Amino acid sequence: MGSKTTKREILRDAMRLSIPVMLEEALGTAVQYVDSAMVGRLGASASAAVGMTSSVSWLVNSPIWAMGVAVMAVIARNEGAGNHGKARRAAGQALWMAVMIGIVIGAFTFAISPHLPGWMGAEASLHSDASAYFRIICLPMIFRAFLFLFGFVFRAMHEVRFPMVVNIGVNLLNVVLDRLMIFGPMEMTLAGVSFSLPGFGWGVRGAAVATALSYSAGGLVMLIALLTHPAVGIKKPQLRLDKGILKEFFRIGLPASLTRIGTCLGHVVFASQVTRLGTTALAAHTLAITAEEAFYIPGYGMQTAVATLCGNALGAGDERRLKDTAAVMSMASGLLMAVTGIILFLIPERMMGIFTRDSAVIALGASVLRLVAVSEPVYGVGIILDGVFDGIGDTRTPLRCSVSTMWGIRILFTWICVNILGLGLMAVWVCMVANNVSKTLLEGMIFLSGSWKKRIGLTAEET
Repeated sequence: MGSKTTKREILRDAMRLSIPVMLEEALGTAVQYVDSAMVGRLGASASAAVGMTSSVSWLVNSPIWAMGVAVMAVIARNEGAGNHGKARRAAGQALWMAVMIGIVIGAFTFAISPHLPGWMGAEASLHSDASAYFRIICLPMIFRAFLFLFGFVFRAMHEVRFPMVVNIGVNLLNVVLDRLMIFGPMEMTLAGVSFSLPGFGWGVRGAAVATALSYSAGGLVMLIALLTHPAVGIKKPQLRLDKGILKEFFRIGLPASLTRIGTCLGHVVFASQVTRLGTTALAAHTLAITAEEAFYIPGYGMQTAVATLCGNALGAGDERRLKDTAAVMSMASGLLMAVTGIILFLIPERMMGIFTRDSAVIALGASVLRLVAVSEPVYGVGIILDGVFDGIGDTRTPLRCSVSTMWGIRILFTWICVNILGLGLMAVWVCMVANNVSKTLLEGMIFLSGSWKKRIGLTAEET
């Protein structure tokens, strides 16, 4: 089979796996837009209180995501090698991993929630809402672990539609509950008929309750599916503890956890620097980050597919297909995100206007969105490279690249810009863009050098 045909097949297979994930990401982002817009109607302080905890939420999700990467890598490699029995044993061990992680992280987040706003340097007026919001959304952590981690199991087995449907349901439920929980009763007229919509009027806390209930429902569905869905096919013996597979999870997942923890701690420190710029800057920063997420959908939609296909190629001992997958999908992601970057550059005020009516917040947010739009293609390539390294189980490379650029570029220079030079949010986002570009360049050079082969045990015979 020629190289051209192979690359077409790679693109076809990748898009077959990617499109459901993109649809899932798109709806999830749309729902997050609605969520942020509802909270934004309560004012800049409410947006800041919710947004301040976002970076910490990424941090506490890190071990779940990292172990999901490990589960996906182990399953994909064994599926590629034709070892379907071990792949299903790995899926069974994912249940034990989710239970352990959910309990530990849930207890940890509950303990730190009263102190979090103070640690992040937030204004005193934000403390109560921010603390309550974080505590409530983290209470059902075990169900969040089920939802996220089992999604990796299904995708590694090329069953991408089911987690898509579950996450769509979770997001739609969140929208309905947001309306019910955030706002009070409301009179409406439709086609000449007047009626009253119920509502609890709980504000920021209502948004948290809606999120917590949605995660709980989705996690419960995913747990039932893991045990009954024919695509996974777990039997009782596969649920028995398997120390060998768990050890393999930790070997891959620990560096991935450290990557996420290191970068997410960086996001927390980064956000704490932004809080020093005031409520308007914090609200603009938070809402701009939310606004730009829609434009990352192509890259993140492809990332899981790339990780699965690279894991399959590694299991089959096909280095050429692995490299072709990385090259084809990096190009596709870069091109698609160049298009989304152009769109973002042209309509940033409209994007910010979705979430707030505060003209100062809109103007400041639009300026930083235009800045980040220019770097979208490079960031798109970086997303794919992360997926490649995750899929082949070389999670140490993203660890080194992510942590070094996060702390050596973004955090260091943001601190200098804010505390020494007295610069504003635009300078902070320049540091963020520099971090993303430098990380992509580092990972690209490492992949091209081939130094990753020794770390994953790829021998000359396998190439």
